[in-house]
Amino acid sequence: MIRDKVEIFDTTLRDGEQVPGCKLDTNQKLKIAEKLEALGVDVIEAGFPVSSPGDFKSVTEISKLVKNASVCGLTRAVKKDIEVAAEALKYAKRPRIHTGIGTSDSHIKYKFNSTREEIIVRAKEAVSYAKNFVDDVEFYAEDASRTDNEFLARVCTAAVEAGATVLNIPDTTGYCLPDEYGKKIKYLKENVKDIENVIISCHCHNDLGMATANAIAGVINGARQIECTINGIGERAGNTALEEVVMILRQHPNLNLQTNLKPQLLFELSNLVSREMGMFVQPNKAIVGANAFAHSSGIHQDGVIKNRETYEIIDPADVGVTESAIVLTARSGRAALAYKAKKMGYELTKIQLDTVYAEFLNYADLKKEVADTDLHEIMAISFKNRAIA
Repeated sequence: MIRDKVEIFDTTLRDGEQVPGCKLDTNQKLKIAEKLEALGVDVIEAGFPVSSPGDFKSVTEISKLVKNASVCGLTRAVKKDIEVAAEALKYAKRPRIHTGIGTSDSHIKYKFNSTREEIIVRAKEAVSYAKNFVDDVEFYAEDASRTDNEFLARVCTAAVEAGATVLNIPDTTGYCLPDEYGKKIKYLKENVKDIENVIISCHCHNDLGMATANAIAGVINGARQIECTINGIGERAGNTALEEVVMILRQHPNLNLQTNLKPQLLFELSNLVSREMGMFVQPNKAIVGANAFAHSSGIHQDGVIKNRETYEIIDPADVGVTESAIVLTARSGRAALAYKAKKMGYELTKIQLDTVYAEFLNYADLKKEVADTDLHEIMAISFKNRAIA
């Protein structure tokens, strides 16, 4: 069966960079943008051009660098924003302006002191104005997840009539349950006029830890673009993690959805973003965390040594990780100790293994992790510095 393509819209350089302490200079952004294009992302959101001269410069330089992906600049529904974004994107081979406005009652009342009808007018005007500069205009309905579906459909219809090519439906506060978000996408598919002519996009935040689940629910219900970041970096608790959605779609072919990304580059790009932004990746982070393919439980280690698929649903090499890690701890069994010892050049008989294992446990009870240097010491103590044949 032919699979539908899900476009990957990377916003590491815009939404990801908004994290306190993660500011990147232009050279750093160019380095990451180059790797994002190599990865195969469809859209690179390069920044918010009107926000600062530095961001304007970065968007301009990325527009010159990128050859295949669309380069996107964010704006508010403000003419000046749109003009500045268009200027920054003038060198892009595939420029996109990303403009929009808040649509929830909370945003309409407290941010804009406005009315629903005025918001529809402003949305339509912003898209129409952006179309004067580029063909590809993405409209975002900020706080869409807390926007009444009927009104959201009206706003989206107005944006499509004005020429929007993509409709971004953000879960701005990370509030939605996957079922709710999926139903919202389905409702728009069924109630927005000419929806078949545009792409619906998922932009989900992780405040309740559901960004990835919501994005997947969105594409299952008809969205065909996911907005995400490397390592899930982003405002507050972060955004949908690019590496997670890409591997979910890859590992679940029954969804009949695919991306054009080269997953073997994920681990390298994760490390690059972590270094350049100074943002530590939690060890248990899915796909790219240090422990994602590490095993310390004896039961798990025994299974993985016999057949990797017993406890790993992804081949580490598929995401650019050299191999699974067998970590020796007090929970490790003889199988793991023998495996690790053999990799270090020690061939142990069953009797020798019993001797070494007893000494190993003495070390393991005192340490969180038994390192290779420790293992050499254990061998020396167990066999009184005699080489093991």
